[in-house]
Amino acid sequence: MRVLLAVLLALTASGCAAVGGHDAPAPGSPTRATLEQLLSRVLTVSARPHPGGYERGCKAGQGCVFGPAWSDDHDGPGGHDGCDTRNNVLAAQLADVAYRAGAGTCVVVGGTLIDPYTGRRLVFAKADAKAVQIDHVYPLAAAWDMGAAGWTPARRTVFANDTALNLLAVDGKTNQAKSDRTPASWLPPAGANHCFYAGKYLTVAVHYGLPVTKADRTALQRVARGCPAN
Repeated sequence: MRVLLAVLLALTASGCAAVGGHDAPAPGSPTRATLEQLLSRVLTVSARPHPGGYERGCKAGQGCVFGPAWSDDHDGPGGHDGCDTRNNVLAAQLADVAYRAGAGTCVVVGGTLIDPYTGRRLVFAKADAKAVQIDHVYPLAAAWDMGAAGWTPARRTVFANDTALNLLAVDGKTNQAKSDRTPASWLPPAGANHCFYAGKYLTVAVHYGLPVTKADRTALQRVARGCPAN
């Protein structure tokens, strides 16, 4: 666990500092050795299974398989602190954060973000909240297919709200384009940020015991070869 947290801290720093548009890894990207260590620990399956039953919605009659979106009612990082998960992520990952007026409020209404997927500087305003969205690095639908269908509801809720490992504030359009795709079919638009993304994805997979497909492994190995040697 300490190794994973150390990797996470390095990855978070690299993602915030990264500026896209270049093929060379962004400063602070995880090393090739770090990614190879994670690759040696992650489980691999031949292909993504499709067990069925995934239903994210929580309206009447819906499955709500990962719990209500951005719930504070969980025992993971940031849980039971009085602030919903989305605002916790925005507060942690934006710069120049502005909060809604009022004592004790934790609703983020403004700030700036260096997008960890495109490398662009984005201005967040609550009035256009969809412009900055919260991404599950290891997508919920993919996690369901790869093993989370067999987890307890409580563990799935922690996974869906894991601010420490699996959630990133990102450009909204890029998040929509990513959808539930995994590394074999999606990598960040900014090549400079591929090492950062690979490290985040693998850290989540190892921590939660989720596998990658053979195609994902091939893609991640290719990324690792382009990351800093030291």
